[in-house]
Order: sequence, then structure tokens, then C-alpha cells
Amino acid sequence: MQNAGGDVDVLIVGAGPVGLFLANECARRKLRFRIVESRAGQSEHSKALAIFPRTLEVFDMAGVAAPFLEAANRVAWVALRSPQRTLARLRFAPPRTPYPFVAMVAQDVTERLLLEQLVDRGGSVEYETAFVSAAQQPDRVQVTLDRHGETSAVRAAFVVGCDGAHSAVRHGLALTFEGAEYADSFMLADIVTNQTLPGDELQICPNADGPLAIFPMNAAHRRVVAMFENAQGDAPSFELVRETLAQRAPAGLEAESLVWSSFFRIHHRCVSQMSVGRIFLAGDAAHIHSPFGGQGMNTGLQDAWNLAWKLDLALRGHAANELLTSYSVERLRVVKGVIEVTDLMTKVFGTRSNLAQTARDAMLPVVSRLPSFQRAFVARLSGLASSYRGSPIVEGAGRRYLDESLRGGEGIKSRFALLLGAGANEAAFAAATRLVMDFPDVLELRTFARRGMLLLRPDGYAAYDTSRSDDAGLRSIRRLLQRQVR
Repeated sequence: MQNAGGDVDVLIVGAGPVGLFLANECARRKLRFRIVESRAGQSEHSKALAIFPRTLEVFDMAGVAAPFLEAANRVAWVALRSPQRTLARLRFAPPRTPYPFVAMVAQDVTERLLLEQLVDRGGSVEYETAFVSAAQQPDRVQVTLDRHGETSAVRAAFVVGCDGAHSAVRHGLALTFEGAEYADSFMLADIVTNQTLPGDELQICPNADGPLAIFPMNAAHRRVVAMFENAQGDAPSFELVRETLAQRAPAGLEAESLVWSSFFRIHHRCVSQMSVGRIFLAGDAAHIHSPFGGQGMNTGLQDAWNLAWKLDLALRGHAANELLTSYSVERLRVVKGVIEVTDLMTKVFGTRSNLAQTARDAMLPVVSRLPSFQRAFVARLSGLASSYRGSPIVEGAGRRYLDESLRGGEGIKSRFALLLGAGANEAAFAAATRLVMDFPDVLELRTFARRGMLLLRPDGYAAYDTSRSDDAGLRSIRRLLQRQVR
């Protein structure tokens, strides 16, 4: 339920993909929320493009996946190509997921689809409304907003800054944005091309002048990202785009028209903490990194998914302090891993050293044929390998879990699920039932085909997983729950 004025449960600052997805989660959970945006409307440019399998699984559990699947161009191959030859070609088909592909959906389409679903759920965005300041109190945050020069106050139980790399919310918290800027600039161009290259293949093209990446939005519409040492002006011309393709792209690819282009600088930066009291940061407001790997938007959407259920339990009076503080701990570990990988890719493909380029181009065809490399590459890029191992509210590997019962938007929401598997005897079921009765508002009992038992969080990650169905496991689950819920 959206609250157009007065007290709200969650105030979301920023209506990019991350803010819109969080607003959808608030609406799905019947929380009172407002989402404000300083811009006059949604993005008109494609910007972020790739949606990876784990994000699609999250969209499925949140009940928003269907229109994305309809709009997407599905990519099943990743190729490393020079103008003269193919250095490597990897099948992108991660196992044990209903989404074994990369969904190419332009950011303006992503925002439109999320906004449409938000409106269907009774929500809306308050445009031309800027965050000014926030003052935290023990039980709320007093926020000042500005719309056309007129200020207003809103009291929110929680505030989430999803307002991008120049986040006003982050500046208000006086959090440093640690990291650095890359020396080179990047060219971004959306172009119409001939159909020389496969429409289901993403190409990364190492080159002495700088790397080039080509993302197929459909068979003839492509996104080109290229590194430039000395970019001139705000946007590359059509002639420069064609010249860059001739120098760096696979032979035969030609640009027929230019849809949109821009030069931009990139950074690798991250805050030291993603929350201060009742104020949280998500997406580019908390972390930015190289576009190589296409992880930026996906990482931000995963932030919102991790945070939404924790805020929900807190607002319902069921969250211990450790549950809310776990957001920053869990997400920063994932974010720092993404920054490390994308920074490494940028340095490997963007090196100016002739010796390093020669060694790279010689090694890639050999390494890419190793099954272990292929599995690791696909698992890391897809997001399916991410886990919350080491979290204070997880015991064990903290891996993702998905089955049919969790899909469609109603399968999992605000409760933990205790999954009891095949082979559990009557005594185990009785003990599990007693445990559920001790946590009636936050835990439910389900069964699954596998042996053992699993405590599943509302975001589809395992808080505890064992192949046994015994009292020791149930005691561990009880202790985990006691640490984070009440």
C-alpha cells in the first residue's frame, strides 16, 4: 500500500531500476512507501543492458519476470574475437536454473516494465522531488524533500538511497566513496548493424587500441562499449563509431545507423558500510565499477532483494538488530568480489603493454577450453555462484535455492521456510512442527524431495543446510532464528 503523505514505512530515494524494484517489493509486501525521483521522468536511454540468470530467478520469485522474458533478446554464447580470428567461444548455459541465458533488456525498457508493474500494484513515482536532508531519531527518520523550490517533511521508519553514483543520501551520511577513477574513457553507442554476427552471441574484442564489447540487443541492434585513451567531446560521432568497429570489431560487422551514443568515465568505488542506523544505500549509491562483465545493475537489484525482506520483518516487529546489520555485511562481501573481478577484466583486456597483449591472446584459446575455466566463468558471470557464506545469520555455505514452490510472486515472501526432506521419520516431523510453533509468525514447514533439512530465508538463500534430519540440526536452526528474529 502506497502512502501519498504522512508517515511511511520506507522512503525510497531514486527511481532507477534498483529503486523501482525495491518499490515493487514494498508493494508486494503491503508496506507503506513513497518513491521520489529528482528527474522529470524515467530514463530514455538504454544504459545497463544485461540481466543475468540469478537476477531472473529473483524477478521470478518477486513475480515480475514475465514481461522481461517477453522483451529480452536471449544470449547463449560469449566469444572473444579479434578482427582476424576467434580466440575463444564459450557456451553460456548454466545448469540447474530455469534461465540458462543472459537476457538483453535495455535499461529504459527495464525501468518502464518495473514502473508498469508498480502502477498495477497501486504505486507511483513522485517526480521532480529531491532529497534534501535526513535527521535520524531512535524510531524514525525525519526527511526534508524539495519539489520546485518548496520543501516538505516526511517521517519514515527507514530510508533507502537508490539515487546513483552522486547519491545525495550517501553525501548526507558523510560516507566516503573509496576507490579510484580509471584513466581511460569509455565510448557507449547503440547502433543498427548488418547481421554478420550471431544474434545470440556477446563479443569481447581485445585490441591494441583498447578493448571493445558488443552486446546484441536483437539480431540487428547492438550496444558497443569501447575503451578510449583520449576521448574528445561528450558523444562519439557516427563516423568515429564506424572507424572504431573497423579497427577492433570482428571482420564484416558494419554500423548502418547510430541510435544513441555517449562518452563516459568509469570508477571502481565502494562505501565502507551500506547502512547507518535507519538509512540504507543500494545500487550505484553504494558501489560502482567497470562495465566489463555487465554486473552493475544486477548487483544493485540483488541489494534491493536482500534488503526488502529484512525491512519487512523489522516493520512487522520480528527483526532482531543483527538481521538489519547483516545487510551491509552480506552485500559488501558480494560487491567487493564483483569490483575485483570487473577491475581484473578491465586491466586484462585494456592493457597497453604489447607483451601483455601477446601473452593474453596466446593464453585465452588454451585456458578457455578447460572445463574448469568454463564452469567458473559461467557460474561467476551468471550470479548463480554468489552466496552468503560467512554471514552472521548463516551457518554453512549460504547458497541459493530455487524450486517450483518459490516461483511466481507468491511462493516466498516474509517467512523463513523449514524444508524437511525425504526420509524424515515421524519424530523428525513432530520436532520440526514444534519448532515452527515456537516461531509462528516467521517460520513455516514445507517438504522437499531431497534428504535432510534446510532453513530457507525469504530471499531464497539457505541459512542452514544439512543432509540429516535430526535434533542437532533443529537446534542449530533454532539458534540461527533466535539471533535474527523475535
